[in-house]
Amino acid sequence: MSWIRAHAWCSTSGRRLLVVPLALLVAAGATGAGAATAPVAPPAPKAKAATPDRLRYDVSLRGDADGSHWTGRQRVSFRNASDRPLREVYVRLWGNGDDKCGTPGKPSPVKLSKVRGGTPGRLTVNCTALRITLPKPLARGARTAVSFDVSITVPERNNRFGREGAFRFLGNALPVLAVHDAKGWHLDPYVSTGESFYTLASDFRVRIDHPSTLKVPATGRTWTRQDKPGRTVTHSVAHRVRDFAWAAGPFRVASETSPGGVRVKSYWAPNTPAAGVRLNRKDGVAAVDRFGKEFGRYPYGEIDLVMTKGFGGGMEYPGLVILGTTEEGGAVVHEVAHQWWYGIVGNDEYGAPWLDESFAQYANARFYGWDTRDCWSDDDWPSDRTALTNSMAYWAEHRDEYHVIYTAGSCALANLERTLGADTMARLLKRYAREHWYGVSTTADFKKAAQSATTTDLDPFWKKHRIR
Repeated sequence: MSWIRAHAWCSTSGRRLLVVPLALLVAAGATGAGAATAPVAPPAPKAKAATPDRLRYDVSLRGDADGSHWTGRQRVSFRNASDRPLREVYVRLWGNGDDKCGTPGKPSPVKLSKVRGGTPGRLTVNCTALRITLPKPLARGARTAVSFDVSITVPERNNRFGREGAFRFLGNALPVLAVHDAKGWHLDPYVSTGESFYTLASDFRVRIDHPSTLKVPATGRTWTRQDKPGRTVTHSVAHRVRDFAWAAGPFRVASETSPGGVRVKSYWAPNTPAAGVRLNRKDGVAAVDRFGKEFGRYPYGEIDLVMTKGFGGGMEYPGLVILGTTEEGGAVVHEVAHQWWYGIVGNDEYGAPWLDESFAQYANARFYGWDTRDCWSDDDWPSDRTALTNSMAYWAEHRDEYHVIYTAGSCALANLERTLGADTMARLLKRYAREHWYGVSTTADFKKAAQSATTTDLDPFWKKHRIR
């Protein structure tokens, strides 16, 4: 979870430590027009290749009067990338994460019914996973599809999937397919402190029918048309993204195009501090262009900034970020950096959260020019068990240590920049992003890429910074 609103480095005991309010990290309730950089050709399928891949989601949704309830139909087509027959798929209903299987008086927010293309089993993993057994094993390279009705009720909490006043946030509300790779099916539990989400780059075509009184920012390139009296349809098309999110409410709206050709659309609640909205818009435009130069051109054409006064911190989705906004702005730069680190360069967010959070915070620090010298020392590690590369299983049990992936992680990358040299680090990150463009990276991949950029043995560096 990107609950990050740090703006400076402060001195403490002779060192500099990045300040990240722990309340934001552990709060249970809040969390272009130009052509894309050409992705590297995907490797030939292997026995343990991540599958199902080449996914396409076709979705039609209809919202009620205030955007609290959505119903519709979802179809997911996919290929088996492995050379082993694919006998089932799992649908992840991440929107049920906080409520689990619900109670008699408060059912789970996300429900599926009328499954076609396979036989559904029982909901598992606290009602966040549904197994669908395929009619027959799917051979390597073959395609098929499953479809189902979906019902989504926005919970009454201020959260990435929740609401604030008249505004609704639908992050991780749309069901997506789980990934099977060398480790098997990834059926990790939901965590509220951070993210559990591991998905492959997919195409989405989404039709959202909603009252005309509501504005609907969404992942992808969007356009609207009037439908029946009082109704508007927002269409969205998104290619090679890892998720689809949207919001709904009587937002104020402004749009501008960055010098680099990215359309930046801003949506904000009327009571959001005006100075913060202006700052988020300015920094958001600057960040999307700067990171495009540093890591590779932003490929999606459009990004939406959704701002409210009470949302805690920020949360990233492909082409859309949700920002709690004060007079001093919000976490816009960190969340825009996530468009590359998690979005374009994917990772298993449950297994290796540092690969997106630390990288996004390092980019954030560079954008603002923070002094990162002596920003972390061996004395700052909370315990001998704490490692930068721990999984969310560890951080969920040690919530007061979760700041480490922001603080120690960004410091480690800043120290790596000093070890390699600024120019070498810049080339490393751009090449690393290009080699994993729309793909999935691991800690081992990054360590290999860094080592290839220098003749210096980096093993002592990894040990010192607990990158295992």
